[in-house]
Amino acid sequence: MSAAQGITNTDKLNYLNIGLILLSVGVAYFIPFELFLFSYAILGPAHYLTEISWLHERNYFSKGKRDYIFLGVAGIILFMLIYVNPHINIFDKETNNHLTTAVVYIAFAASLAMVLLKKAIQRFIAFIFIAATASLTSSMSAILFFSVFLPTIIHVYLFTGLFMLYGALKGRSRSGYLSCLILFIVPVIFIYLTPPSFGISSYALQHYRMFQAVNIEAMKLFNIDVFHSYKPQVNAVYLSNTGLIVMRFIAFAYTYHYLNWFSKTSVIKWHNVPKKRLIVIGILWAASVGFYLYDYTIGFNVLFLLSFLHVFLEFPLNHTSFIGIFQETRSIFSGKPIATATVKKGTVKKKK
Repeated sequence: MSAAQGITNTDKLNYLNIGLILLSVGVAYFIPFELFLFSYAILGPAHYLTEISWLHERNYFSKGKRDYIFLGVAGIILFMLIYVNPHINIFDKETNNHLTTAVVYIAFAASLAMVLLKKAIQRFIAFIFIAATASLTSSMSAILFFSVFLPTIIHVYLFTGLFMLYGALKGRSRSGYLSCLILFIVPVIFIYLTPPSFGISSYALQHYRMFQAVNIEAMKLFNIDVFHSYKPQVNAVYLSNTGLIVMRFIAFAYTYHYLNWFSKTSVIKWHNVPKKRLIVIGILWAASVGFYLYDYTIGFNVLFLLSFLHVFLEFPLNHTSFIGIFQETRSIFSGKPIATATVKKGTVKKKK
């Protein structure tokens, strides 16, 4: 048997993802602002729509049949808080309303209860506790975590990496471990390999400003002194070396987040839904792209609710991944072999 014949489909998928990581890194070096805007407008809506559809088929990885309604309502409340008050920017801790951070916190914490608890009384007590502790999210650190980084960088980078790690642990896949390792090495590459800027287009300069609050807060964590050398200080986002490092990472993280999702079609099978739904998804995606092409700001505003809905509805899956990583790691250290599944007459039986 040749080496190529000995490569499993799982290995092929992992090597494909390694290639997509390297591709995303390469493009992010040259045109980070333009890459982000392209990925967010073209790949983003397709990801939101197909993932929500896929999550719906799996009951959103929650123990309750209608838990998604709670998360959906939370997303709508967040949307209304922001768009009723034009002075609120959820990504900017200076203009962030405490209520917006509290909504994100409640949705994230309640999702853990949805995954762990099944009895109604347990869920009710958990929700009361979560709502009561929401007042603790008024601090600047809480706003940074729940409003600025959780729905953005943590969602697209950390949660993607943990989902990959969970899959690698379940399959005891060396190529899966390698893809995770490369993914988590990328930030180090951006920090220590910093070629000069290749410039930013006027289009990107004009339209990226609605996202720049995330860059600013990330740069402050990385090197707050960089802003003192630029007037106005926001120019540090586009001109400084620190700004380029942060932007390259953000562009990479978002682009690979979307590419990783679509590369795993054969595994997660998000396309195995009624044809009518696929047609509706295709029409909605085309309309979304049309809004962005007509006016990027209009596209962002129209798609904002859908964007946050997919973040909120994914929270139970994120918690499931955390729990799965812990369980699989414990299983490995306890010496338990990998479980395999065989299908017989429509039932699944596990063997060890």
